[in-house]
Amino acid sequence: MTTPTLMVQGTTSDAGKSTLVAALCRIFKREGVRVVPFKPQNMALNSAVTVDGGEIGRAQALQAQAAGLDPVVDMNPVLLKPTTDIGAQIIIHGKARHQMNAVQYHEYKTIAMNAVLESYQRLQRQYELILVEGAGSPAEINLRDRDIANMGFAEAVDCPVILIADIDRGGVFAHIVGTLALLSASEQARVKGFVINRFRGDIKLLQPGLDWLEQHTGKPVLGVLPYLHGLHIDGEDGINKIDVDKQHTQKISVVVPVLPRISNHTDFDPLRLHPQVEFHYVRGGEALPPADLIILPGSKNTIADLQWLQQQSWDAQIKKHLRFGGKLLGICGGFQMLGNSLHDPYGIEGRPCDANGLALLDMSTTLLPEKQLQRRQGALLPENAACEGYEIHCGISTGASLQKPLIRFSDGNTDGAQSPDGQILGTYLHGLFDHPDALATLLQWAGLRAAENFDYREERERQIDRLADATAAHLDMTRLRQLLWEE
Repeated sequence: MTTPTLMVQGTTSDAGKSTLVAALCRIFKREGVRVVPFKPQNMALNSAVTVDGGEIGRAQALQAQAAGLDPVVDMNPVLLKPTTDIGAQIIIHGKARHQMNAVQYHEYKTIAMNAVLESYQRLQRQYELILVEGAGSPAEINLRDRDIANMGFAEAVDCPVILIADIDRGGVFAHIVGTLALLSASEQARVKGFVINRFRGDIKLLQPGLDWLEQHTGKPVLGVLPYLHGLHIDGEDGINKIDVDKQHTQKISVVVPVLPRISNHTDFDPLRLHPQVEFHYVRGGEALPPADLIILPGSKNTIADLQWLQQQSWDAQIKKHLRFGGKLLGICGGFQMLGNSLHDPYGIEGRPCDANGLALLDMSTTLLPEKQLQRRQGALLPENAACEGYEIHCGISTGASLQKPLIRFSDGNTDGAQSPDGQILGTYLHGLFDHPDALATLLQWAGLRAAENFDYREERERQIDRLADATAAHLDMTRLRQLLWEE
């Protein structure tokens, strides 16, 4: 018997596909259904390490959590990680396989589709329901040929589609009707209904539009989901806005420079949500403001981003920050930048090259073809505060600074470095702030005298439940179940 499958496609990027799939995963998990998320192709610099030693999009790891599952590579068989405006690293079944430009990848899609269908078929054998997230919009007609991310996949596996649109952008009816108009007849028939997302106001004022939409298209509106103020769900790629009212009198200021190829910025969500942290992203052209702590984030193109950082004169501003007693932390690519030099002899991130680092830690890094992908548990040194996270990097670092590591893992290995004066820390561990003990310890190191306990893992669960509750209350779940199990 074919496993029931539903695909959520959007009229635009960021229409709400990821959050709707996460919400439905939690709703059906509560009902005892063995449900699994799936995204055929994702393009994102936020990724997660799976229990089977691969790499998938961060959104699918969040959806797996909503379904009560550990993330595995089959949930996102094709991941594209941009390295330039026209090129990307191609990750198939969790492993980096190729570096391609857009034209080359378009030709490669027929091969990538085989990987997609292999993963889908494995999930079919294990689960009772598969919830699929599309990518971008199915109306991107320039990408219709060899499509594996939207209708190309839906047609291949013969699954129904619901279309979600974001009313907060404006023009929601044009988005829906225009998207349908650009689909083929068979694809239009595959769309079984619409979901309108992020609505605020009186639903009575929207009702005439909903009635017209149903009459014009002959398809039902399955729900109008409310705008949830203060909702925080892990960002799939772009830096999402977080609205938190912070009234605490004792605070600490944290600054993160936004690099052109910043990766895994979800590392900083625990800081952005913490009641005692004033968090600021700083973008190109802006000066780094006074802060207690500056964090250099991960990067998908470390050498190019380091050179861009230097062009902003941020290197001089960081050194001034240190002279005034501020603290500095580098994570992954940001950690590599702190050393004396970086070497890319194999052209992992572009053409082969070498570069001078910031020379704040005595070490050098060489980029190698084999990517390190590991989930980790351990303790921060010397406090032995519990920490956990994951490694995603190609670089191998060596040098005297590594003789004073930041972390000792449960297997006895160590990671990272600490400067002799304790002002500078570096690590390859993403998710460093997720564990409440590590978070409190690092905030105290940065200057916060009495850090409150804040468990980001519990907060993420609370947000998933909040999202699921709102979705269940405003979506026609009866009609949705009929679509899945009775058609």
